[in-house]
Amino acid sequence: MRPAFPEISAAQSLRERADAVLWIKSQMIRHGLNYEQLLAAGCFAPPGVAGGSASGVIKFRDANGHAWNGVGDPPDWLQRAVNAGQSIEHFRVERKE
Repeated sequence: MRPAFPEISAAQSLRERADAVLWIKSQMIRHGLNYEQLLAAGCFAPPGVAGGSASGVIKFRDANGHAWNGVGDPPDWLQRAVNAGQSIEHFRVERKE
């Protein structure tokens, strides 16, 4: 059986991560935010808490590489697909057989 989604190459993943970090830094500068302010606002969960490193396992992914760990509200890309009639199971990384 062919995988539902193509694997993202390691180089592509690193580029996307670097792009995301650059975007986050630019938004912090634009809005005058620093790490301490983000920490105080609760933007970072401690390891082992929902949203922290323990919940970082990707459970849902689309063909564009958007991913979600299944914790909290579904992200916009997934909610739009479900609203359009697509089953959430279509996006599950580890399908139940």
